[in-house]
Amino acid sequence: MSVATSHRSTAFQVRSLFRSLLRQSSGFSNYNFREYAHRRTVDGFRAHQKESEERRIQELIQDGLQNLRLMKRQTIISQFYQLDKLVVEGQKTGEETGNQGGIVRQKDTGWD
Repeated sequence: MSVATSHRSTAFQVRSLFRSLLRQSSGFSNYNFREYAHRRTVDGFRAHQKESEERRIQELIQDGLQNLRLMKRQTIISQFYQLDKLVVEGQKTGEETGNQGGIVRQKDTGWD
């Protein structure tokens, strides 16, 4: 295998791993975990984008694959413990009242 073919193969592996990690990070049900996994993935790849030693690149790929397996397990576990959506996620909030199950927003007036 030539050096150019080796670099293309490695580059393909790295891009594939990056896309897989980003796709898996969107599987978390909790907004904070989802954003942390996305940010950590991007930051990790940016930190090592200048690596040129083939052995170090393969070590980083193996580490990334291990993190992908861990993330897959954690996203499945997080599906069991879903909480209410946060305000930043843009979902309707409030209490369900009435026969039609609509959401009524209750205003907290505080001290007047």
